[in-house]
Amino acid sequence: MSEKTIESPLRVAVVGAGYMGRAHIQAVQDCPNARLIAIVDPSLDAAELAAGLQVAHHANLASLLASACTDAVVLATPNALHVDQTLQCVQAGLAVLLEKPVATSVAEAERLVKHVNAEGAALARILVGHHRAHSAIMQQACAVIASGQLGRIVAIQGAALFYKPDRYFESGPWRREIGGGPVLLNLIHEVHNLRMMAGSVLQVQALSSHAIRGHAVEDTVSIGLRFDSGVLASFLLSDTAASSRSWEQTSQENTAYDSHPEEDCYLITGTHGSLAVPSMQMQRYPEGQERSWWLPLETQTLPLQRWDPIARQMAHFVDVARGRTPPLVSLRDGLDNLRVTEAVMEAAHSGRTVSLN
Repeated sequence: MSEKTIESPLRVAVVGAGYMGRAHIQAVQDCPNARLIAIVDPSLDAAELAAGLQVAHHANLASLLASACTDAVVLATPNALHVDQTLQCVQAGLAVLLEKPVATSVAEAERLVKHVNAEGAALARILVGHHRAHSAIMQQACAVIASGQLGRIVAIQGAALFYKPDRYFESGPWRREIGGGPVLLNLIHEVHNLRMMAGSVLQVQALSSHAIRGHAVEDTVSIGLRFDSGVLASFLLSDTAASSRSWEQTSQENTAYDSHPEEDCYLITGTHGSLAVPSMQMQRYPEGQERSWWLPLETQTLPLQRWDPIARQMAHFVDVARGRTPPLVSLRDGLDNLRVTEAVMEAAHSGRTVSLN
């Protein structure tokens, strides 16, 4: 009998040591099938972090690639660097976990997809960092929809209403300018959630405002979406609203945020029932009973086994890098999400309904 081969941990470098980069660094350290090999960031803080973790430090991606010491890379760098850095990693034969958004524009994302396609199998080794796709909450919500318990899905209400403090904009003045607002930085997460629940987006309508802060970029947006499934959705987004109706403040998945588990940020409604997310409270008419607003709905809270979605994403990334499974969120998904956010901005600026092919 031959001895079982023991597989070495995937050697992972994290590029970008900001907030998300550090979350990925922790996820690599906690993953038994991965090993943190290097941190890439020009800052002194990153160098000190690498020294404390006893891993290599590189000031730039070119230096890392020249070292030929890694199997996979997490790109948690500024959005404008995503396309060129991903292409460099693909050409070096590395698997890539690319933080969202995949590019700063649809045109740039299309350029990325075109060049990656030319590399053959590389597309299958790129995972886009929409970590909520790995959330127990989202996976259960999608399972309830697929089960038919809600009947045919009719409409979805959603909200991401929160208040970003002044220091958020003072520390990053680019956030006051076009491309730095909540549509590109925050809505893109919600778009992927909505697409998981309702399918592809066909049409978008939107109104935007910067009346509160007066920055060049939007601070509040009201959005209407039509999906190919026939579902309609309305979504309200604001980073200047003193509210707890956001994923971060209701899901309990990130302890850095104030938590309000009694609140919900989505309501999925169907012909037989509805589901509030993330509280997972479901209301349905009893089987065999006439459905009518004069008759009572049965209410139950679905049990939920929670886990850390960023940790689950890292475990999935190892399998993607090893070629064992396709990415749960592909580069094309990232492009489609970006198409929707760009359509939202076009609809808001033009006052017209924008159709997506």
